[in-house]
Amino acid sequence: MCGIAGYWNSTRRIASAETVCAIADAIRLRGPDDHGEWTDSETGIALAHRRLSIIDLTREGHQPMPSPSGRYVITFNGEVFNFEDVRAELPDVPWRGRSDTEVMLAAFEKWGIRPAVQRFVGMFAFAVWDRQERELYLVRDRLGIKPLYYGYSGGVLMFGSELKALRAHPAFNSKINRGAIMLLMRHNYIPNPHSIYEGIYKLAPGSILRLRSGIETTESVPESYWAAQEVAEKGVANPLNDDPESVIERLHDLLKASVRLRMIADVPIGAFLSGGIDSSTVVSLMQVQSCRPVRTFSIGFAEHGYDEAPYAAEIARHLGTDHTELYVTPAEAQMVIPCLPDYYDEPFADSSQIPTILVSHLARRHVTVSLSGDGGDELFAGYPRYASTEKLWIRMNRIPRWVCSSFAWGLDCFSAETWESVLRFADKWLPGAVRSRWTADRVESFLCLLGSTSEDSIYYSLLSHWHHPEWVVINGAEPPTAFTDAARQARLPTSVDRMMFLDLVSYLPDDILTKIDRASMSVSLEARVPLLDHRVVEFAWALPLDLKRRNGEEKWVLRQILDKYVPRKLLDRPKMGFGMPVGEWLRGELRPWAEELLDPARLKREQFFNPEVVQRKWVEHLSCRGNWQYQLWNVLMFQAWLDRSQRDSPANRMKCLA
Repeated sequence: MCGIAGYWNSTRRIASAETVCAIADAIRLRGPDDHGEWTDSETGIALAHRRLSIIDLTREGHQPMPSPSGRYVITFNGEVFNFEDVRAELPDVPWRGRSDTEVMLAAFEKWGIRPAVQRFVGMFAFAVWDRQERELYLVRDRLGIKPLYYGYSGGVLMFGSELKALRAHPAFNSKINRGAIMLLMRHNYIPNPHSIYEGIYKLAPGSILRLRSGIETTESVPESYWAAQEVAEKGVANPLNDDPESVIERLHDLLKASVRLRMIADVPIGAFLSGGIDSSTVVSLMQVQSCRPVRTFSIGFAEHGYDEAPYAAEIARHLGTDHTELYVTPAEAQMVIPCLPDYYDEPFADSSQIPTILVSHLARRHVTVSLSGDGGDELFAGYPRYASTEKLWIRMNRIPRWVCSSFAWGLDCFSAETWESVLRFADKWLPGAVRSRWTADRVESFLCLLGSTSEDSIYYSLLSHWHHPEWVVINGAEPPTAFTDAARQARLPTSVDRMMFLDLVSYLPDDILTKIDRASMSVSLEARVPLLDHRVVEFAWALPLDLKRRNGEEKWVLRQILDKYVPRKLLDRPKMGFGMPVGEWLRGELRPWAEELLDPARLKREQFFNPEVVQRKWVEHLSCRGNWQYQLWNVLMFQAWLDRSQRDSPANRMKCLA
């Protein structure tokens, strides 16, 4: 795990050593063990690297690294877990060390960039400069586990693991992208390929961007080398017809192999353990393949409904792991909040970012690598919202279509202020018992659901925090995403398949994996996700849906594997999230912080949000007439990020990142 950055200024044809050092230093926490810079003043290309040493801790793993012939130079973030297998296919290479980076470069020379990447099993984002052809390649792994931003600003091509590396370049001058704010309000994250800055993009998972000039051109378009859309469609069209026992064993073998690959390291390794199906499966497969107790970590909270630590402890005792748990007070959790803009680098509003940072801090005291169970819900139909969507659609079909159409028309035709007035009027006349259930947020969600015309639109509504971002964002236009662009959607027969696909290509890379990448890298911890080995993903899509959900049980096939290691009684409980009671905190300890960021005069001056709409939500939340914690947290995370970016300084950043 490392951090990469670079730029290409082909017009000036000069690469400043001072600039390349600055962009590398901006992401130093991603790699505190070593740093390197490589420049070619003749072409204006500069590559920077910050290293977190995991495999081959010697100087032979130093980057940027040239290939054996000197044709290619790479700066690489991540791991190629099958590098030993690839190395065995290259018997004539005079190896200098044991790093996967060296194997990658030799593979490029033998097979070319794209064929080599298709051989790699791992998580990666890297830049390769072809000195012979004077071409730059930017590459991201299949599932989007590792981040990579790129774009043109001030006439210079820039790229990096995080936006802070791009902002460190003196030519960076990109404006805030109001369309991205719209997406943030809807989803609580900014879906790829968009970023918070105009002209700066996230490279899509499974893509290679080939650049033949450092000057902006429409000819440079990312090309896919692995497409989730094709994998999903092919898998569903050609399902496995084996008996369930055989399928379970095949998946079991795949998962064991995936976990075994991700246990390869020259540094201490452990795992996050929440006590849920996914993390318990990963830890079980680690422990059965380990000659010593696996180090496991969990965070506990006193708040009811947020504490999974007792369940994790029971799983750990049964498996015999070396378990460490830490109970965190609300005050300790809230201390993380001022530093979120530094950790997450662009506005990000999934409140589970807080416990993820805390458990990463805990793990880093003992290990350098930690395995995580992320990905199980998206692959094995684990989210309860899939079943909720199906049930809602059945109920809505009992309502005359003209009623639903009328609400849809009304939602589109009337302003936010009009609907707020209607809700306030209704609130005065509803009986007390009804008002207690039908708070303002529930009424708004119900009205939006009535406007849904399909299971897909219901799911989109359920996932939307602000159902109408245009009501709150000033002069914003919502850009297309995987949810709204038909060309990016998979043709799948069931709504559950379509929901899993959308989560796989949007929610997973841009929320879940972003959350764990930034949280772990804030403490220089490498997080690995064995459930997202692309071979596991391809196998999962070929599983019939009734093996993922059976008799009302989610992740059925995964549970059958876990039953081999953990008694069912330790796992039979409702699924819990990994969030925080931010709604209660906003009415209590966080209220002064929130009121400063949501001050109407401030919002009016900044001209990003409609002060009246935000203020109404804030007042209703404080009075408990509505629970607007998610909508307000989205706004607050942007405001906190904006505040940090406007008064950013090396001293302020060092204070948070220390």
